[in-house]
Formats: sequence, structure tokens, C-alpha cells
Amino acid sequence: MSKENHTGNSGFVLLGLSTQPEHQQLLALLFLSMYLLTLLGNLLTVLLIRSDAHLLHTPMYFFLSHLSLADVGFASATLPKLLQNLLFQVQTISYSGCLTQMYSYMAFGNTDSFLLASMAYDRYVAICHPLHYTALMSHKRCLLLVASCWLLASLHSLLYTVMMSRLSFCSSREIPQFFCEIYPLLGLACSDTSTIETTALIEGFLDVLGPFVLIVISYGHIFYTILNVPSANGKRKAFSTCGSHLGVVILFYGTLCWVYLQPSSRSSDQKNIVASLMYTVVTPLLNPFIYTLRNNDMKAAFRRLVSRVRSFQGY
Repeated sequence: MSKENHTGNSGFVLLGLSTQPEHQQLLALLFLSMYLLTLLGNLLTVLLIRSDAHLLHTPMYFFLSHLSLADVGFASATLPKLLQNLLFQVQTISYSGCLTQMYSYMAFGNTDSFLLASMAYDRYVAICHPLHYTALMSHKRCLLLVASCWLLASLHSLLYTVMMSRLSFCSSREIPQFFCEIYPLLGLACSDTSTIETTALIEGFLDVLGPFVLIVISYGHIFYTILNVPSANGKRKAFSTCGSHLGVVILFYGTLCWVYLQPSSRSSDQKNIVASLMYTVVTPLLNPFIYTLRNNDMKAAFRRLVSRVRSFQGY
């Protein structure tokens, strides 16, 4: 399709997950179930932590409550529109709606990334400097770290949204994704995109690799400290405190790097869609289960919450 400049903002067409009509209802049911489980799991995690004073003032769980909130926003930025496309075959999205979705997706996704780095730092202090843990991870410092995560992610997303809003787009409006992602949108632009592409390359590396490098450094110190623990029981206990977080990090950054850090010539649209589904849908779904199913503190908080509800109802 030829590309011609236009002055109006007529919107875009999301081509992702285009499939046979007989498969769309099944996919819609699958993603609706996953979305509801994501909301239930993450909001329950937030409720358990916020209703328990001990968990709320424990840095690891304090960060986890904000990670769960970010996961709710991350999934909600893309899944409702995907469900609309599958259920009602509405693949179009308005220009303003596309920019709003891009901003929300980037803001919540980057908040996830920054929070994972903060949680890695928390585990590093807990294992490598246990005697100074209370002083280094005070509630005031935790509040500052969380506020910084949300603020930096919002400013990062605002920067890209403003830059994208100044581009003019061509007559080809088909985005090979199931949501408005920055790189497919740049491919539809008629105006010069060199500035935003350079910004995305430099700032994107810092934004994605920065937290990841901090996590790698933290776990390098953690593993070195654990290996020097004399008892096998002590090693197992130390590993158990960071195993869940490490699993989430591998899942999140593995799929993220697949999409954003490989040459575009080597990445097919279909593979990018699969990887995008992993970190926008699967990761927010699995996070609460990874953190809570084998966590005795969360199980105890759930039992206490159920007991309070029963007492309130007069059982």
C-alpha cells in the first residue's frame, strides 16, 4: 500500500492475533480467563499485604504490593482492547486511544522493571548486609524507591508519547501487533523518525538494561555470599528468599529482550507477538502465584483475612 502523508488523525488497525473466525471465540475465552485471574491474583496480593501491618512494613512485601498494582495496570493496558478485537472484530483504534495505550503500556511496564531492580537490591541487602538491613531498608527509603520507580516510568513514557504525537503518519495504518507498540508505529510514520529512534536506542538501553544490570550485580553478590555460607540448610534458606524474584526476573527480561534487543531483520512479527503475549499477559498472571503459593507469610495473611471476614459476618 502506498504511503501518503495525511493531516488527520484517523486512527490505526491492529492486525495482531488475526485468526480464523472459529478460533476467535476460543481465544477470547482464554484471554478473558487469564485477565480475570490476573486481576484476582494481583489484587488479592495487594489486599493481603495492605491489610497486614507486618507485611506492609516488610520491604520485600511492600515492593511486591506495588509490583502487583503495576501488573494490574500493565495487563489492563492491552488485554481489554485485545478482547474487544476478538469478541467484536473491532480491530481499529483511534489516534488518541493508540497514544494513550502506548503511554500506559510503557509506564506500567517500566514501573515493573524498576520495581524488580528495587526488589533485587532489597534481597542483596538482606543477604549480604543483614546487620545493616533495618537501617538501609527503612520504610522511608522504601517509599522513596517506590516513588522514584513510578515517577521515572511516567516521565519516560510521557517523553515518548510527546515525541510520537509530533509525527505524521501515512495512509498505511496497519500495525502488526495486538496493541500500539512504539516500533511498529514508527514503521508507519512519514515524517523523520531519526530523533526518536536514536532516543529509543540510547535511552531504551539505559531503561531496560540499566535495571537488569543492577539485578545481575545484586545477584552476583548474593550468590557469592550464599556460596560462602557453611551449612547446607543456611544456603537453602538464603536461596529460598530470592528464588521467586529470580524466576519473575528471568521470565520478564527474557521475553522483553527478545522483542527489543534483537535486530529487526531477525525478528518476525509472529515471534514478536508471541513474546509480547508472554510479558504483557503471562508474566502478570504468573507473578502472584510465583510469589504466594509457596510463601508461608502470604498464606498466613490469607488465613487471618478469612478469619476476620468470618468474624465480621458473625460466624
